[in-house]
Amino acid sequence: MMLLPCPHCGTRNVSEFRYVGEAKTRPDPATATPAEWRRHLYFSANPLGWVRETWYHAAGCQRFLAVRRHTGTNEVTA
Repeated sequence: MMLLPCPHCGTRNVSEFRYVGEAKTRPDPATATPAEWRRHLYFSANPLGWVRETWYHAAGCQRFLAVRRHTGTNEVTA
């Protein structure tokens, strides 16, 4: 079982959350090309190791939270 630390509700089971994706920098809307938007929206690095991610607490406070998760062990830090 994987637990995520919600700063508002405390530590909860991952089944209460929805995965949003890797935390990454959004392209500049004024200058980004369609190819840059495609890359931003549909491609992820998916590395083995520590990754910054965004999760949505759907069954709790309904807020977004950022965590660091090790993709090999599912160890999570806030």
